[in-house]
Amino acid sequence: MSTDASHAVPASGGVALVAGASRGLGLLVSVELARRGYRVHGCGRDAGTLDRAATIVAARSGRGEGGAGSPFVPAVCDVRDADAVESWVRSVVDLEGGVDVAIHVAGIIQVGPVSSTTLGHFRDAVDTMLMGPVHVALAVLPSMRAAGSGRIGVVSSVGGVVSVPHLLPYSVAKFGAVGLTEGLRAELAGTGVTATTVVPGLMRTGGHVAAQLVGDAERDYAWFAPGASLPVLSIGAERAARRIVDGVLAGRSQVELTPLTMIGRRVHGIAPALTVGVMGLAARLLPDGPDRGPSMSGERPRVTGATARERLGSRVVDALSVLGDRAARRTNERVDGGA
Repeated sequence: MSTDASHAVPASGGVALVAGASRGLGLLVSVELARRGYRVHGCGRDAGTLDRAATIVAARSGRGEGGAGSPFVPAVCDVRDADAVESWVRSVVDLEGGVDVAIHVAGIIQVGPVSSTTLGHFRDAVDTMLMGPVHVALAVLPSMRAAGSGRIGVVSSVGGVVSVPHLLPYSVAKFGAVGLTEGLRAELAGTGVTATTVVPGLMRTGGHVAAQLVGDAERDYAWFAPGASLPVLSIGAERAARRIVDGVLAGRSQVELTPLTMIGRRVHGIAPALTVGVMGLAARLLPDGPDRGPSMSGERPRVTGATARERLGSRVVDALSVLGDRAARRTNERVDGGA
């Protein structure tokens, strides 16, 4: 894995932006940066969730809360809105004099078969997880290039290198995020600014409770929640956050977090027809969902994971998801606000 240490960013005491910082992995990345002495400016879509995040970052980083020295500065900003992102970044640059690190974590997960998927699902995924990183990167690049150093990190997914059944809008957006970040890295060679592609596998962030289930919600939850919770299949979110921050600060080209991710990426590179065939077999085992009908722009109700769990009422699924549920309580994952 290539690194770029020729224009190092501060090991501590720098300024970081985290897009999607209010909960889940983005919250834990913010905590990790704050522990290393960074002043973290974090954005999200819901003020209440951000306020809770600020309290969590202050407590877990051991750096207190409030005043000019606060380790976490929240800002309500939707990464889908280019003007809002530009305004947010400009305000941080004006206040701090520059930005050393920018990490895009914001994301949504929509689970269901393509027969239940609409244009709206694709637009939401692409606007958040592809255009969001575009907006952040274009906003921070002028100040980073002027300073001759900077680190950009974009969290993609194993679903961005191998398309996963029942996660098609998610995979489309994450594939784009991989292409964006790899292209940025090439374009920025020699400038002192690096771009790191983060390719996690399943992580125990608790995100299954806020996932949007667009097909047969209860049956999809029954496989998705355990898959995102079992230790053999998933990595602890705190450990993932540490490795992400390590890789981005070091200027690595890629950060891969689980053995399944590494194996899947390499096998797909060598034998893509094989991995697509395996995914096809997996798709046949997953539940069908209600058809969206003849209109591709129609909309179906989106059921959250938390609601699907209540409807399902399965003690077995609850037992298999217990680690993920515990993670949700640690990572501010709630269904009453945006990420």
